[in-house]
Amino acid sequence: MKASRIQSALGLLFRPRASTSIVTPGLRAQARWAHKDAQPPQVPATIPFVPDVETFLTLIGRGLKQHAPKFPTWEALFSLTSDQLRELGLEPPRTRRYLLRWRQRFRDGRFGIGGDLKHVENGSADLKVLEIAKDPLTRVRHIVNVPPGKKVEEVPPEELVRVHGFKVQGIRTIVGPYVLPAKNGGARLTVTEGMWEDRRGHKIDGGERRQAEVRFKRRVAERKALREKQGFY
Repeated sequence: MKASRIQSALGLLFRPRASTSIVTPGLRAQARWAHKDAQPPQVPATIPFVPDVETFLTLIGRGLKQHAPKFPTWEALFSLTSDQLRELGLEPPRTRRYLLRWRQRFRDGRFGIGGDLKHVENGSADLKVLEIAKDPLTRVRHIVNVPPGKKVEEVPPEELVRVHGFKVQGIRTIVGPYVLPAKNGGARLTVTEGMWEDRRGHKIDGGERRQAEVRFKRRVAERKALREKQGFY
């Protein structure tokens, strides 16, 4: 992608708008200033698991990580319009729509796995099993996020962060998507490309529009092959 296209898109974002007038025979049209009460796009705060642009694009997948250098700041990522994203070279259109959907989900606080973590270092987080005795015969196990290298007993209760999307198997084995056993017990969750990706469906027999035609031709070919096998030509 040429640098001039990137500068052009970013220039559209930060360029001040001005009122212009166009005079035509019998008609005078004047462009309006943006409404004084219009709010700029909301730029959400980063979270421990998503501290920068590259991590966000890595998590949502679909190859968007390759476009990370085109966004100089977190604010630019959440402020550029669809037209400006096209100027940056985000093609095809479904890629832009996908990014816009995930931007809004992030604004709404609808994160993927790991979005509720608090203690993250270099894209990785430690998960431990916390046991709580409800009564002498009943013990409840929760999965919590602890600071790197710490045991549950070493962390004050207010610093323990309960996480979702995982479960305890057996006594202290943590299972769930993208987690790996840790050497010091518990498990570790690390940022992985496509971890939050919405998987696209696969077309079968040519997709919805051509499906009937493709299947009809297949049945005709199968009947013809059967007749030839039976000696009818």
